[in-house]
Amino acid sequence: MSIDVYSYGMMVLEMVGGRKNIDASVDHTSEIYFPHWIYRRLELDEGLGLHGLINKEDEETTRKMIIVSLWCIQTNPSNRPSMGEVVDMLVGKLDSLQTPPKPFLSSPPRTPVDSSTAIVSL
Repeated sequence: MSIDVYSYGMMVLEMVGGRKNIDASVDHTSEIYFPHWIYRRLELDEGLGLHGLINKEDEETTRKMIIVSLWCIQTNPSNRPSMGEVVDMLVGKLDSLQTPPKPFLSSPPRTPVDSSTAIVSL
């Protein structure tokens, strides 16, 4: 099911990034939605800026996990891989993976909710 692949991709991104996919505490709106931020880093071929990467092998494994996760969270479900394809990509070589199309149209809106003024409709 494509919904399971999507959830898997988001979970792996959270694990690799060490943070939730939405972080309202960051200073720049481009950093709020982690998949957007990490995709941009891959696009610019910048370092991933993730803590705990000890050597080149760790960084390559992490990069592979991120690319596969970005495939899993494609906006169009027909562009998402099956779980079998996910396994094949993860056991394959990093060089054989293509960066997927940008999987999201925009970052989630950044509008904090003030609990004292929130209105609930029944």
